[in-house]
Amino acid sequence: MFPRIVCLVLMLAVAAGASAQGRLKGKVMAADKPVPFASVGFKDLKTGTVTNEAGEFDIPSLTPGRHTLQVSAVGYVTYAQPVQVKATGTTVVAIQLQATSSSLNEVVVSGTLRPVTKMESPVPVEVYSPVFFKKNPTPSIFDALQNVNGVRPQLNCNVCNTGDIHINGLEGPYTMVMIDGMPIVSALSTVYGLSGIPNSLVERVEIVKGPASTLYGSEAVAGLINIITKSPGTAPAFTADVMATSWQEYSADLGMRFNAGAKAEALLGLNYFNYQQPFDKNGDGFTDVTLQHRISVFNKWNFKRPEGRVATIAARYFYEDRWGGQTQWNKHWRGTDSIYGESIFTSRAEIIGQYQLPFKERVMLQASFNFHDQNSYYGVVPFMAKQQISFAQLTWDKTAGKHNLLAGLPFRYTFYDDNTVATAGKDHNEPERTFLPGVFVQDEWKFAPQHSLLTGLRYDHNSIHGSIFTPRLAYKWSPDYKNVLRLNAGTGYRVVSIFTEDHAALSGAREVVIENELKPERSWNVNLNYTKKIPLNNAFLNLDATAFYTYFSNKIMPDYSRPDTIAYDNLAGHAISKGLSLNADLMFAFPLKVIAGVTLMDVYEQEGGEKTRPMLTEKFSGTWAVSYSFAGAGLSVDYTGNIYGPMLLPVQPNDPRPSRSPVWSIQNVQLTKKFAGGWELYGGVKNLLNFLPPRNSIAHAHDPFDKNVGYNADGSVDPYGLTFDPSYVFAPNQGIRGFLGVRFTKQ
Repeated sequence: MFPRIVCLVLMLAVAAGASAQGRLKGKVMAADKPVPFASVGFKDLKTGTVTNEAGEFDIPSLTPGRHTLQVSAVGYVTYAQPVQVKATGTTVVAIQLQATSSSLNEVVVSGTLRPVTKMESPVPVEVYSPVFFKKNPTPSIFDALQNVNGVRPQLNCNVCNTGDIHINGLEGPYTMVMIDGMPIVSALSTVYGLSGIPNSLVERVEIVKGPASTLYGSEAVAGLINIITKSPGTAPAFTADVMATSWQEYSADLGMRFNAGAKAEALLGLNYFNYQQPFDKNGDGFTDVTLQHRISVFNKWNFKRPEGRVATIAARYFYEDRWGGQTQWNKHWRGTDSIYGESIFTSRAEIIGQYQLPFKERVMLQASFNFHDQNSYYGVVPFMAKQQISFAQLTWDKTAGKHNLLAGLPFRYTFYDDNTVATAGKDHNEPERTFLPGVFVQDEWKFAPQHSLLTGLRYDHNSIHGSIFTPRLAYKWSPDYKNVLRLNAGTGYRVVSIFTEDHAALSGAREVVIENELKPERSWNVNLNYTKKIPLNNAFLNLDATAFYTYFSNKIMPDYSRPDTIAYDNLAGHAISKGLSLNADLMFAFPLKVIAGVTLMDVYEQEGGEKTRPMLTEKFSGTWAVSYSFAGAGLSVDYTGNIYGPMLLPVQPNDPRPSRSPVWSIQNVQLTKKFAGGWELYGGVKNLLNFLPPRNSIAHAHDPFDKNVGYNADGSVDPYGLTFDPSYVFAPNQGIRGFLGVRFTKQ
């Protein structure tokens, strides 16, 4: 009898234990909005779920007790807090997530000139936060963009290392660069606009691929890069980032927030870069990397006004002393024909501001001014250029029912003067003065809950080239939160100034010939973008795919067929840039994140039935960033890289060098350790594969002034008859190197 009682008691105990299962229900929110498809689970229990579209979740059959609940979602800081699960009934929790700067709900302005969340924007806008750029720390945003899919910083000269930004295979002058929405960069200074901006003051970088001329005018043909700086009201009190490399490169980035009374707050930033070691590891007698001494100061002010109206002004000053050439060169040889050097002194000032007029309607006055002074010698060839750009724009933003209306009156004045044939008159120098008034209107119509249509039209009157119309159309269909389809079409135009964008025209190696009066370039573009969000078990995948097509007429083409001449003329036929791009963002419930992208392109010119591929344009490229964190140890590891397909290279007749580049890749690894009090220590290795371009990239390097064409350095006859030319460049000339840095942030 007793054994039976014992068995019965044990069975009842087991049954009671089995029935003592808890249940957890809750809702995940962020800024009063539900967070769908967030991963919810317990670190010590092998169970979890994903929130529904309302941000709700339900996990039954949980072991009672105290467990650590972890919630993660793309674009939000991972939540991890202990929860006491009751033995009976249902435990209910409410969770608030904090958005990171890469949130899918990030407010963007570049696509429509209106603040709108990234997901709601009818124009696809890519957003990159400082966290993304810290995965591969660089001394400038120009270098940092090498890890953005479809965007490539291109070096244009082996000697002076100036460059530009290619978007989807289109050269740098087709890309507009802005700070806080103001067009501060022109073709003369694309690289300078992206160098020297204090990284500590950057809130995010917005990139729009494809023509944006309807809103931004000339130079926004390939797309635009908008650098959004931090607000003085939310920026850290002090930041510092100091880094050095084994190539003896030193950079410092400082930022400080301060108040000036009760109604004004300001940011002050300083960016400094110094590299003074003339390495010649490839043995060609020239510096492998241009020596640079660069300083940039940035100051931004916000003023508090009634009803929260906007009033902000910012200024930046940039100075750089850059030179490359034969390693024994110094400033004594500047402009002489004894020892070759390319020396560039650059002074640049920028002022930007926004002021909301005191009306009930949202009426904004925006203005910017920039001054660029370049004093340079390319061997014995001087290039002295001055440029001033004044810009003002009045916009009116109005919501009327289902319509969001935006109208603007832009005005732009450009002064450009140099010592070349570009501004030379018959008897005296004739600086170019261009007036560009315009008007644009845009209507974003949400005609159904899942559909919106944006239409726009811009008219500009160029004082040299006359009237220019640029229409625009964008359609967005979002059947649910997980799927967004966008169709964009529009036109672009660009007025070209040869000497502001082509280093080969300045190297002194070739004579410049302009065959006919150059006409403005025109383009027609269409792109189809599809975004897909895929919740997985303990992971979340975001896919972003784009198909793009751009048709050019009147494209300005350089002809390098003669070794001593560059001839420029409008293309009689047309040019095409088309391709596919795919970005993938994979985030796991555990601290692993993968960002990867690939772009396939077909870029060519067609004239008289002949199809030609342009120089220095790859057919495919890829980027990636893999990050893993060891939260307990405060450590994180980042592995970043890019890969590029073969490009056509500028070679001379009978040139023994390959006319195509190989497939090449730059890969980097970094380890970061976080300490208490806002300190971080980071270090790693750049160019892990030690990839280098050919050692003979500079043609006829032993005779840069072409005094002994046809002879080698030892006096023997050169069977190839090459002349000096530094334009054979497609990749950085720095091999594997280490770096070490420290960061400090005080909130």
